[in-house]
Amino acid sequence: MRLSDVIGQLNDDNPLPKYQQLSRAIQRAIERGALPAHDALPAERDIAADMAVSRITVRKALDGLVELGLLARRQGAGTFVAARVEKPLSRLSSFTEDMAGRGWKARSEWLDRVQGVITPEESLNLGLGPGTPVHRLTRIRYADDTPMALETSIIPAQALPDIENVGPSLYTALEKTGNRPVRALQRLRAVVFTREQAASLGVEEGDPGLLIERRGFLANGATVEITRSYYRGDSYDFVAELHA
Repeated sequence: MRLSDVIGQLNDDNPLPKYQQLSRAIQRAIERGALPAHDALPAERDIAADMAVSRITVRKALDGLVELGLLARRQGAGTFVAARVEKPLSRLSSFTEDMAGRGWKARSEWLDRVQGVITPEESLNLGLGPGTPVHRLTRIRYADDTPMALETSIIPAQALPDIENVGPSLYTALEKTGNRPVRALQRLRAVVFTREQAASLGVEEGDPGLLIERRGFLANGATVEITRSYYRGDSYDFVAELHA
């Protein structure tokens, strides 16, 4: 793909700097769908030759779009149109359900799936006694082939007897045992990714992300889930509807 076939050539008579012209042209192409989510942009040297500008100009234009979250860089793969997801904060739904609602296929790459004994902190959060068996489930969550989140869930073993058969959706597995949460409390805060987290999510060490800490409750008020999810800041938006 030649980028100029999508956005046209730059205008020498335009008073805007070339990097701003290039940045705005790419942004408009993304907004009108001419550059769809997940599409790879040509290499910077190819864009520079195609648009008759320097590689420094191309890098400056793309850097601005990465900061806006419209583009995403993947180590060793290049620059892609970012796929952003809007997650309503008022609805308790699983990652799999969120992706299915947008026509994307959710999948998980398991990093750890073990049974252990509850820690003192987990005991307080889950309201369970010392020595209670729990499951710790850690996985990378994907939308199609894009890594979106790094997630660790702690579940009482009695709520989910067989962790080996947990499929793409943890909530579906909990629903089968009659233990799907009916409400949850969530706390959001900004984080920067460690080297290990960045490697799992295909971003750079130190890139910004969102940490979502969720406690899920059954109808009787018992805590059935503690989940910590690290979301890519360039891929996920959390939306809340407010009423006066």
